[in-house]
Amino acid sequence: MSIPAGIPNCPRGLEYLTSIDQLLVKQKVELLEAFTGFETNNKFSIKNALGQKVYYAVEDTDCCTRNMCGPARPFDMKIFDNFRNEVMHLNRPLACSSCCFPCCLQSMEVSAPPGSVVGTVEQEWTICSPAFRIKNHVGDTVLRIEGPFCTFSMCGDVEFQIVTLTGENIGKISKQWSGFAREIFTDADFFGITFPLDLDVRMKATLLGALFLIDAMFFEKSGNRESDGVGMLS
Repeated sequence: MSIPAGIPNCPRGLEYLTSIDQLLVKQKVELLEAFTGFETNNKFSIKNALGQKVYYAVEDTDCCTRNMCGPARPFDMKIFDNFRNEVMHLNRPLACSSCCFPCCLQSMEVSAPPGSVVGTVEQEWTICSPAFRIKNHVGDTVLRIEGPFCTFSMCGDVEFQIVTLTGENIGKISKQWSGFAREIFTDADFFGITFPLDLDVRMKATLLGALFLIDAMFFEKSGNRESDGVGMLS
């Protein structure tokens, strides 16, 4: 796997994203969590379409926060390249996800490299289907994500569509069916994300951040109990 170098106006560590239009994200199965329901820091491998590892991500939260707040917990996510350099940093602050609290909804800040914000993901207030705004570093909305009314993942993929401000579908974030045993007994999920090859690399990184926010909101389990459901009322 070759990584392009010396690309103008590209944040350090994101050069490889300029040459791809798809990523696969696989969460590592944690045996302690699977058997006891005790929340551990999530870990993910991020691969290209050929199965080659491009990055890996590690959640950074304390034990008390993970087990008291469960899927609603705030967290930092560190994303490293294959040389163990931190190339992206995600921050999810503590907030609500229910439609009953429109003034304090979910968000994710994406920095690349760490300390330099390249974009944010902000949940929109909706009752039925989830929706998010993808903003650039100056706060302008560039893209939107539109989710399905039902996020149950039994025996099929769950897709969140990436659309332009005019409604054109240009990609998707999909939670992929990973098998009955894995779905029932763990929260170790498979995700895929597609986006235009020529999309700004900063927006590609921000969409990757949106994937992790969607996972936390709709597919992360608490004590091995499903948290996905119907609409935004669950």
